[in-house]
Amino acid sequence: MNSENNNCASNFAGKVAWAVAVIGAILIVVFLDRQLKKYTAAPPVDAGRAEERSKALAEIHNDEANALDHAGWIDQPHGVVRLKIEDAMKLTEEKWKDPAAARKDLLSRVEKANPPPPPPPKSLYE
Repeated sequence: MNSENNNCASNFAGKVAWAVAVIGAILIVVFLDRQLKKYTAAPPVDAGRAEERSKALAEIHNDEANALDHAGWIDQPHGVVRLKIEDAMKLTEEKWKDPAAARKDLLSRVEKANPPPPPPPKSLYE
């Protein structure tokens, strides 16, 4: 009977230890979660930050408008140019009067702008 009490007491102690470990692990995860949220929280948007963001947005809009309204190089070594919208539309209308030639020209420009990747290096194990 004494061994049954010892077995029951050790079984109960094991369950208590297991429960304490689980609760401790949960508390540690909750603590780490709160600390992570505190360290990674974005600063509040105050007047200075709002002004900085609106200036950045205005600069982005100006750059986009400038890119739409002016020609320029996209990739000069490959000969890729950005055209104004009106010029691009006129050029497209002129080229597509002959669809076969326009398609051939389009495919050649796509191949020129997107060259195939180089072959993979030789493996030492081949």
